Amino acid sequence: MSDNLVLERLREIRAMLGEVKADTAEIKERVGLLDAQYSSVSRRVDRLGGDIERIKRRLDIVDATA
Repeated sequence: MSDNLVLERLREIRAMLGEVKADTAEIKERVGLLDAQYSSVSRRVDRLGGDIERIKRRLDIVDATA
């Protein structure tokens, strides 16, 4: 009888482990998407910084040699 209880618990653990694996895979996918979006935003911000510096130079707001 106790063997059946152990097997039952092991099956429950196996089922929970499957759920954890599925959740982990989903989390990894979401983190990957967030990383890609962050990279895209970071590149845009970097470009904006360059654009702002060019605008300042054209308006003579900052020294062109700086």
